[in-house]
Order: sequence, then structure tokens, then C-alpha cells
Amino acid sequence: MRILVVEDDAQLAEMLMEALTDRQYVVDVAQDGEEAWDFVKGLEYDLVVLDITLPKLDGVSFCQRLRSRHHSLPVLMLTARDTLADKVTGLDAGADDYMVKPFEMPELMARIRALLRRNQSATSFPDLSWGSLSLNSSTYEVNYAEHPLHLTPKEFALLELMVSSGRRVLSRTGIIERIWSLNDPPSEETVKSHIKSLRNKLREAGAPDDLIETVHGLGYRLKQL
Repeated sequence: MRILVVEDDAQLAEMLMEALTDRQYVVDVAQDGEEAWDFVKGLEYDLVVLDITLPKLDGVSFCQRLRSRHHSLPVLMLTARDTLADKVTGLDAGADDYMVKPFEMPELMARIRALLRRNQSATSFPDLSWGSLSLNSSTYEVNYAEHPLHLTPKEFALLELMVSSGRRVLSRTGIIERIWSLNDPPSEETVKSHIKSLRNKLREAGAPDDLIETVHGLGYRLKQL
């Protein structure tokens, strides 16, 4: 899942990014409201963690703009403002939850998980399959013909993306944009390395060599069933 952190305090933003990345989320960081808006226009996010006091476009105005465009993207507001009136303002602007700084990281993570579960249950299903290949996005379990595959988080994210995309060709650039942070994107050679490792693990589980097809000059897709 991809999370956008909008926070102009560089130290706090880095702490949040590290904590979320450690929990296998893909995280982008924006330092002002306008930059965050550009991110939301260009990418699909599962959640926004949003500071209220921001340069260029404050968090309340960002949230109002988001809702006025009929975005249902969950928003968790973070702020040092702790009065009831401030909380009401944030929730009325369209925030789904509201936490006051300073906060305890375990509680923040629990609230993030709750918002993501709520959104996922309304929009998607955890089980994916392609022929004999099955993935569970909730438990991170992958099997091929009942043989379990032990994947790294990025390998799982890559395979999940490919199964959910079916026969649609995924370019290396497109893959990077979907499963890596924009703040620290890898080279295209890194994508090739992950594809190679994923193919080897699928082969060891009994999958055909060409289950992941290379479409020369374009990218990758799964073999037609």
C-alpha cells in the first residue's frame, strides 16, 4: 500500500517515513500542500498522513480541495492544535481521523491500519490468483499449486501488481512508480534484478519459465492462461 506523508518538519517526516517503510508500506513525502496535491494528481494512494500547518497550502485547505474533487482517499490529520474547535474544523474539512502532536508511534500505526482496513474492505479483495498462482494481500502468503513461495516485500509487491494487472504490460518505469517511493527511486536495473529473482522462485515452485513474459521494448506481463 502507498502512503503520502505531508509534513514540513523534516525530522518528523523522516521518522514517519522510516517507521512506515519498516512496516512494508511504500511512502512518499511532500513538504508543502501544493507538492502534495501534485503527488495526489499523479499517483494512486491508499492514505494521506497530513499535517495542518503547511507552507503554500495548509492541511485544512488541502483536505477541502481533495473532497471537493470527490476524492474518497482516507486522510489522517496530524497537528499540534489540540482544542475541540480545531478538531471539529479538521474533521469537517473531510479528515477521517485526527491526532495531536506529540503522539505515540504505536497508536499512530494502529490508527493507520484501521483506516487502511476500512478503505480496503470497501474497495478490494485480499485474495488474488492467476491460474495455479495465488496471493493473499492480507497475510502476504503466496502459493503456486499449493507450493509456498518465500518472497521479499518488494518481490511480493511486484507479483501482486502483476497479478492484479493481468495481461496489461507494465513498463519498468511504471513498476518503479507503483511500488517504490518517489523520494528514493531505484534504477531500472533494480527492477530487472527483482524480476529475475521472482522468476527463479516461481520456477522452483513448479511454475513455467515464461509465466512472467518479457514484452521487448515495453515491459512485463503474465503469460496468457
